[in-house]
Amino acid sequence: MTIKRQLKKNRLTIALLTGLTLLSACGEQAVPPVTIAPMTAQQVVADITYLASDNLKGRASFSKEIDQAGEYISQRFSEIGLTPLEGYKSFEQTFKVTSIMPNALAVSLNGKIIAAENLAMASTIAEISWKSISDVNTHIIGENDNMREVIGKLNHDGGQHLVVIHSAHSKMFAGYKGYFERGLTKLNLEHQGAIIMALADDSELSTIEVNASTTIAEKTLTNIVAILPGTDKNPATAKEVILYSSHYDHLGLTPDGKEVFNGADDDASGTSAVINLAQHFASKGNNKRTLMFSAFTAEEIGGFGSKYFSQQLNPDDIIAMINIEMIGKPSKFGAGTIWMTGMERSNLGELLNERLKSKNTEVYKDPYPKQGLFYRSDNATLARLGVPAHSFSSTQLDKDQHYHQTSDDISSLDLDSMYKVIESLSVATQGLVDGTITPTRIDVNKVRGQGKIY
Repeated sequence: MTIKRQLKKNRLTIALLTGLTLLSACGEQAVPPVTIAPMTAQQVVADITYLASDNLKGRASFSKEIDQAGEYISQRFSEIGLTPLEGYKSFEQTFKVTSIMPNALAVSLNGKIIAAENLAMASTIAEISWKSISDVNTHIIGENDNMREVIGKLNHDGGQHLVVIHSAHSKMFAGYKGYFERGLTKLNLEHQGAIIMALADDSELSTIEVNASTTIAEKTLTNIVAILPGTDKNPATAKEVILYSSHYDHLGLTPDGKEVFNGADDDASGTSAVINLAQHFASKGNNKRTLMFSAFTAEEIGGFGSKYFSQQLNPDDIIAMINIEMIGKPSKFGAGTIWMTGMERSNLGELLNERLKSKNTEVYKDPYPKQGLFYRSDNATLARLGVPAHSFSSTQLDKDQHYHQTSDDISSLDLDSMYKVIESLSVATQGLVDGTITPTRIDVNKVRGQGKIY
């Protein structure tokens, strides 16, 4: 029976999924050794069914539903027998961030008022009032210019910018606008900067007027992090960390609140993989190195979960980061196959492929280099610190019609392919787990820095 047929036959209720507990001994009786069940396709289905359910309303950052998802992941980690990070009483790594929401934006160029639907703003400034072109850095992105490259450089450099964008870039502009309208999240406000974009075909600017405001507030976010301690008798080896990660947040509801961005592929699939890889290695109980399993929050709004996480540990202790991002559908290389970002930045891919020869498969090089995927997930934060940190995915970016759409639900997935990917990752990374392979570090001087504004 395929996983998909099994899913239809065994549709579990939310109450059952969240009601699983481990039996424990009580009184003065001796506590028997806990036996952890091995990884199964049925459990993978149960986990992704819950995480991608309508009940969680898209797991938006700062929502009560993402907290429910976090509680579920914590419960699964507890059942598996994992322990919290040193110094923590639970699997929750809670921290404060500054949330910045756009409040008002009005722009006039060359005496002409620009319609609201043609305006977008990323700003860490409470109030903006630019009355002339001398008040701000101005830029014009023409029809044949590389909009992504220009905006990326402005974000990297920081400062205050007014950007006029030719209508030929309207589709990309809409993507930025949607992203900015969800607000910004910052670990701190040390940089006061802004990028205000106007979709217009003006080729030069003589007069401008810009008025904008944001609402700035402090909010709470939570990563879910667990440890499976290393068993090697050499303390130096035992403390070395292999990090398996994903992000468990998504986009929430549509603006009218009527539809759910379930985020089944993005990234309930990766989070289910992390949980079940934890179960796999815990059931074996022979990991020489310490294994760390993390479900990051706030990836969709800027990767702030992984940014905070990276500040709480010594990156030199992390031997490798296996970041799992969107594995719910077959890759272009076939069902059950996977590719990784930044393969040229360390020899991790080469080492993993040595292990996969026994399965007659391999980890492929990122087939979409122009998309800059190495920088678009939580691995980038750790890579900037020298960790061999890579994302592993199977999504076909050139064909996927469900990315960031309400149609990204469990019915759009190939669960058999997904389970094969998880199995392959368990085999490929065994050498990391048992301490027999150690990848080269990433050259931090060749990793692009983080943006200062968004």
